[in-house]
Amino acid sequence: MSEMDFYVETLENLPAVINGSESMKERVASLVYDFMQLQHLYDSAIEVVKTYLNIIDSEFSMKFQRNPIHNIDSRLKSPQSIIGKLQKKGLPVSIEAAQKNLLDIAGIRVTCCYINDIYAVADMLCRRDDFTVIKQKDYIKKPKSSGYRSYHIIVNVPVYLSTAKTYAPVEIQIRTIAMDFWASLEHQLKYKTASAITPEISEELRNCADKIAETDIQMQDIFMKIHDID
Repeated sequence: MSEMDFYVETLENLPAVINGSESMKERVASLVYDFMQLQHLYDSAIEVVKTYLNIIDSEFSMKFQRNPIHNIDSRLKSPQSIIGKLQKKGLPVSIEAAQKNLLDIAGIRVTCCYINDIYAVADMLCRRDDFTVIKQKDYIKKPKSSGYRSYHIIVNVPVYLSTAKTYAPVEIQIRTIAMDFWASLEHQLKYKTASAITPEISEELRNCADKIAETDIQMQDIFMKIHDID
């Protein structure tokens, strides 16, 4: 289905606007424009956070001759995904409903070298005075039952548009290279072959996550010994 067909089908299942006085073409154009504005806002919020993370990384490189951040990836939910999630939650298909109820439209994944780097980056994000922390979840100290480990933060980010300042939430996942390795492969295995994941295989995956976590701690210990850090 093309994107235009998707919008048409969506609108056909919604109540007509202004007592049906608008044509389908006008309604589609209005919805497309609304979602273009929404994506621009959230994409801008992603860029604000990425810029700050890059500044942090450059500062560490200058002061300590190393980079705590290995990689930064970002993603923006598509209009199809946003609308699908609103409908699944039984919410109105509108920009207002999306902004009020969905906190994962914009996402950033930060891959760090060591566990301590995760907490350092998270602390700097939380201390920035123009970011408002909405939610935090530490899946490193308390991993998920699957073995998943990561540090999650959702921050409300100011975006300065041409006419006003507005805010958009950005979900930030911070993990080590090792955590990202496990999470990426685990997701791939479950996404492609979910029906074949038996309790025994789930247990194997958890064991792998535990072994990788032990290696993560060992690598950090080695780093601290080399750099004579207590």
